[in-house]
Amino acid sequence: MNREKKIIQTSMIGIFANVLLAAFKAAVGILSGSIAITMDAVNNISDALSSLITIIGTKLAGRAPDKKHPLGYGRIEYLSATIISAIVLYAGITAFLESVKAIFAPSDPSYSAVTLIIVAAAIIVKLLLGSYVKRVGNEVNSDSLIASGQDALNDSVISVSTLAAAFIYLLSGIRLEAWLGAVIGVVIVKSGIEMMRDTISEILGERVDSDLAKRIKKTAVSVPGVQGAYDLTLHNYGPDRFLGSMHISVPETMTAGEIDRLQREVTDKVFCEEHVILTGISIYSINTMNPEVMEIEKQIAGKMAEYPHILQMHGFYLNAEKKTVQFDIVISYDANRKELKKNFLKDVEEILPGYQININLDFDIAD
Repeated sequence: MNREKKIIQTSMIGIFANVLLAAFKAAVGILSGSIAITMDAVNNISDALSSLITIIGTKLAGRAPDKKHPLGYGRIEYLSATIISAIVLYAGITAFLESVKAIFAPSDPSYSAVTLIIVAAAIIVKLLLGSYVKRVGNEVNSDSLIASGQDALNDSVISVSTLAAAFIYLLSGIRLEAWLGAVIGVVIVKSGIEMMRDTISEILGERVDSDLAKRIKKTAVSVPGVQGAYDLTLHNYGPDRFLGSMHISVPETMTAGEIDRLQREVTDKVFCEEHVILTGISIYSINTMNPEVMEIEKQIAGKMAEYPHILQMHGFYLNAEKKTVQFDIVISYDANRKELKKNFLKDVEEILPGYQININLDFDIAD
C-alpha cells in the first residue's frame, strides 16, 4: 500500500472511532450532567475533523506537478497540519470557557454503571487508536498522523482523569467535573500550540535530519573517485520530497569528462537509495600528488583541533606555485564566528608564512 492510501485509511479509522466516541460521550455527558465528559466529547469531534482535514490535505498534496507548481503540491500537508492545529486550539479554548461557566453555575452530576463503563471503554479505544495512528504516522513520515496519534494518547489520559472524578464524586460527593473540564481545555490548548509551533518550524525550514544527511554523504563517498562529501543542503517540498545540492572532493588529476561521469553516478545513486534529487554537485579539487602539501593540511587540521567550535575543515587546496591556499571551515552557531575565524587565520598564517590564505566560512547546515 502506498503512502497516500495508508494515510487515508488510517485517517478513516480515526474518523469512525472518534465519531462513535463523541456520540457516546455526548449522550453520557448530557444524561449525567458531567461537563468533563461533555467537553471530552467535543475533543473527539475535533479529532475527527482533524482526520478529515488530513485526508483532504493528503489528496491535494498528491496532485501531479504542473507548469505553475513544477515541484508538486507536497507542502499542502504542512498547511493542513496548520489548520488542524487551529482547530485543536479552538476546541481547547471552547472547552475551557464552558468549564469555567460550569464552575460558577455548578449542577449535580448523575453517574450510572453504564456511564462509567462507556468512559472506561473510551479509554481503551483511545489507547489502541493513538498507538496505531502514531505508529503509522512514523512509518509514512506524516506529521498530521503523528500529531493525531499523540493527541489520542493524551485523550486517554484525560479520560482516565474524567473517570477518576466520577469515582471521587460517587465516594465523597465532591464535584470536580467542571474543574477537570477546565484542565482538559488547558491541555488541549497546549497540544494545539505545540502542533502549531512544530508545523511553523517545518514551514520555516529545519535542519536536515541527521540520519538522512549521513546516509546521503555515505552513499556519495561510496562512489569510486569521491574523496569526501560536504555542505549538503536540502529543500523540503513535502514529506519525503527533497531537492538539494552538495560538494564533493575529487583528486586534482581528474579530467572534466571524468568529473562529469562521477557527478552523474553520485546523483543517480543518491536518488535510487535515498529518493533525494540532487540538483547540483559542486567540486572541491584536493591535493593528492604532493606529500608535503598533504602534511601541511594535517598540521592545519591539528591546529583546528584546538578550536572546539570549529566543527569541520574541508575543500583544502594549496597552490605552491602561486603560494595560495584555500579551504572551508564549519563553525558552530554557539561561537562568535567572525572572531574565531580571525584567530584561526592567524594560526594558519604562522604555519604558512608568505601565503595568501582564503578561508571560507560555511554554515552548520547538516551533520
